[in-house]
Amino acid sequence: MDLEKPSPAASRPQQPDGCLAVAIRVPLRIVVLVLVVPVRVVWDALVVGGRLLNDVVLRPVGRALLWVGRAVFVWPLVGLWRYAVVPLGKVLGWLGKYLVVVPVVWLYRYVLTPVGHGFGWLYARVLTPVGHGVMWVLRGIGGGLAAIGAGVYAAMAWLVRYLVVVPAGWVYEWILTPVGHGLLWVLRGIGLALYWVARVLLVLPLLALWRWVLVPVGRFLAVVGREVGDALGHAWRIAGYISLAVGRFLGTLFRWVFVEPVRWVYRTLLTPVGHLVRDLVLRPVAEAARGVGRASRQALASARESVRQARADFRRMLLGEPREAVAVDRREPSGRKTRTLGSSTTALTKD
Repeated sequence: MDLEKPSPAASRPQQPDGCLAVAIRVPLRIVVLVLVVPVRVVWDALVVGGRLLNDVVLRPVGRALLWVGRAVFVWPLVGLWRYAVVPLGKVLGWLGKYLVVVPVVWLYRYVLTPVGHGFGWLYARVLTPVGHGVMWVLRGIGGGLAAIGAGVYAAMAWLVRYLVVVPAGWVYEWILTPVGHGLLWVLRGIGLALYWVARVLLVLPLLALWRWVLVPVGRFLAVVGREVGDALGHAWRIAGYISLAVGRFLGTLFRWVFVEPVRWVYRTLLTPVGHLVRDLVLRPVAEAARGVGRASRQALASARESVRQARADFRRMLLGEPREAVAVDRREPSGRKTRTLGSSTTALTKD
């Protein structure tokens, strides 16, 4: 934990302090220090305990749970996937290929394709000329209907223009526009009067309240808050030094009360006793065990050699002595290859 970290107050530009700040700074820092020191000591103790718990308990337990999770979930699933799902998928793929894909391809190639070609020929030779004729008839009917619709639309447009649009424009220009201008002037006067009433009754009192009450109170609260923050920072750092000193004292006390006696007992008593047990008991026992192992290996080697000799003698008694091979030249002057097996020679004619 970094106890020398600069405070935020040190990074701010120094400003001249007023009488109020100087008056409340010292007692506030004393009170805050008294309140913060126990909190900081408890906090540092919790941090050390948490780190010890994490290193001693949580990490080993987590690793054990991770191994158990792998052994219980991951490895069975991997084995199931590798030795059950994948072979089953291959079998299903093979069945799907030869029971579905191949018949469908055959059906498409030898049934649907000829039928589609026949329909294409029928469409190109029969249906297309008939469709062209029907389209010419429908096009003529549509042209007539379009002409009738255009005439009706023109008549309706003329009626709507001179019966609705022109009267509506005249009413808007000569009636609604002057009335709207008059209402706009009236509303503008009413809005100006309401503006001044609201300014005199609301804005000016609120402005005076802000300027003469809220701003001074806010400045006072800002000074108090700044001093409280600085006091908390100083108290937290001083409590850190105090907590560090207490922790070092407790560590030294634990070392001299528990660790050093245990170390002295280990060095002075247990180590010589262990060396004595090693020299007088363990090493002779180990030498005896090695001698027994060496004698056992030699006995086993002798037994294996005896069994091997007996097996060779029995084979020689049943089959006789093996024949020795006679080495001869593999290429004769006449250009023929020879091969010797035992005492017999077989001639092979070169191609």
